[in-house]
Amino acid sequence: MGVVTKRSSMTFFSDPASHYSHRVRIVLAEKGVTVDIVNVDPDNPPAELADLNPYNALPTLVDRDLVLYEPNIMMEYLDERFPHPPLLPVYPVARANSRLMIHRIQKDWCGLVDRILAQPNAKASETARKELRESLLATAPLFGEMPFFLSEEFTIVDCCIAPILWRLPTLGIDLDEKQAKPLQKYMDSIFSREGFKASLSDLEEDIRS
Repeated sequence: MGVVTKRSSMTFFSDPASHYSHRVRIVLAEKGVTVDIVNVDPDNPPAELADLNPYNALPTLVDRDLVLYEPNIMMEYLDERFPHPPLLPVYPVARANSRLMIHRIQKDWCGLVDRILAQPNAKASETARKELRESLLATAPLFGEMPFFLSEEFTIVDCCIAPILWRLPTLGIDLDEKQAKPLQKYMDSIFSREGFKASLSDLEEDIRS
C-alpha cells in the first residue's frame, strides 16, 4: 500500500458518466459544499484511489481522515455534516420511508440502468429498457402528487431519481406519452434547479445539449 496524501479540503473522486457519482454531486451542489471534484476515468484510475479505497472504485469521498466509498452513505454523511438545507426528513418514520424508497430505486431501476449502459445493443438490454420504461410510466402518477417525489421538499430521494431521468436519452427511453405528463413536469422542475445544473459534469451536459 502506498502513502496516502492527506488533503486539506474535501475531495470527491467522481466518474463523470456515472449516475451513482452524479447523485452525490447533486447533494454537494445543493448544500453548496466546497469540494475538490476529481473526474476519474474508471478504466484508468489514479494510484491514489487504490490507496484510499480497498475496492479501487468510484465514487470515493475523502474528508480529511474519513474515506467513504458507498454513495448512499456519502449522501447521508453530507446531510449530517452540512445540515442546511436538510435533505432527509427529521422524523424517524419519514426518514425510514425515504431510505426504503432509495432501496426500491436501487432494486427496481438502478440495476436496469446499469444493464442497459453496460451493453446498450444486447438483447438483454432491450428487455431491461422495456422493463424500465414500463416501470417509469406506471410510477408517473406519483410524481404529480407533490412538488417533489412524494415530498413537499427536495430530498435525497430526488437526488437518486434525477440522474436516471437525465440519462433517459442515453438509455434509449422515450416517455413522450400522455401518461408521462406528471413525470415530464417533475423533470422540468428538477432539471431547472441551480443545484442540479451545477452538479452536471461536461459529459452529462452533452446528454441533452
